[in-house]
Amino acid sequence: MTTDIKRLEDKISDLECQMAFQEQTVEELNDALSQQQLLITNMQVQMKFMVGKMKTMDTSSMADASEETPPPHY
Repeated sequence: MTTDIKRLEDKISDLECQMAFQEQTVEELNDALSQQQLLITNMQVQMKFMVGKMKTMDTSSMADASEETPPPHY
């Protein structure tokens, strides 16, 4: 009977260790996900800024393709 109790205690101890490792893994994954979401949010803000800048660019200062001189290798 005591060997059964010892075996059960060992199994419970193993399960507690596994649970502790899983909790640590979940916490690390949550931290990584939070950092990635922050990075994505920052990149979205930058993209919106760049799109706005490109939409307001003055294209009249650019020469028409027909007015461009050919590159030197022609």
